[in-house]
Amino acid sequence: MKIESVDLKCMAVRMSQYPDDNKPEFLLVGRSNVGKSSFINTLVNRKNFARTSATPGKTQTLNFYIVNDNLYLVDVPGYGYASVDKDTQKKFGLMIEEYLKNRENLRRVFLLIDSRHKPTEDDLLMFNFMKYYNLDVTIVATKYDKLNQKEKANADKVIPESFNLGENDNIVYFSSVTKKGKEEVYGILKQYL
Repeated sequence: MKIESVDLKCMAVRMSQYPDDNKPEFLLVGRSNVGKSSFINTLVNRKNFARTSATPGKTQTLNFYIVNDNLYLVDVPGYGYASVDKDTQKKFGLMIEEYLKNRENLRRVFLLIDSRHKPTEDDLLMFNFMKYYNLDVTIVATKYDKLNQKEKANADKVIPESFNLGENDNIVYFSSVTKKGKEEVYGILKQYL
């Protein structure tokens, strides 16, 4: 897959602000600080396109990135970060739920988890939330380059055991440093175009 163009089309907090051009969309969810910005930057071959932040919880809108003018990567606020107050967390939850309930052109969810740690309760809740809406999920285990061989073997065992994967769900081990998993993600995107 050759990336020829990428742009932030819009930032939305409600349905009326979503793009209306009916292109396939791919939702990116994950804990704050899991590496969503690095994941986006790696996929679109840009260093600082999606801003990585030292302060988790910076994304507060649904960000619609148009890629090659034929698909959207939709980045949503990260979950599980304590510095965001309860009211704001609730608002994020409702914003994401409104999107899930109403978005017919959502093709697949990429759930990013940190491969260095056992999936958290929040990760499992988010996975089950997506399955409640009958969505196909690719679990993207980020920061895979930071693991030694023993830790990789452990992650390869623990991550699949943690999730109740359906037949259309899968796991991609990903590194924004070595680009491991990038072609696999491209392959998944291409299936829907």
